[in-house]
Amino acid sequence: MPEAVMEKPEPRIVATIHQMSRASGALAEALEEGIDVAKRVGKHSSDAAEQLMDDTTERIKRHPAETVVTAFALGFIIGGFIDWITRR
Repeated sequence: MPEAVMEKPEPRIVATIHQMSRASGALAEALEEGIDVAKRVGKHSSDAAEQLMDDTTERIKRHPAETVVTAFALGFIIGGFIDWITRR
């Protein structure tokens, strides 16, 4: 008798196994899509960073004095802010 039960699985078990198979396939597809999206975002970010560096280099070449004054002013302001925070 136990051998007969093992030979014929219940329809619910078969259905559950099929659902698990479909779910694992859907999960694999979702992971592949996520990886593709992450690659595209990484490529886009890399391109944007490279463009920013090129633009910054060109701006420094066109306006060297303005760039030095701006960098000095920002350093002075940030230094003053850090000093103010540490004294509190």
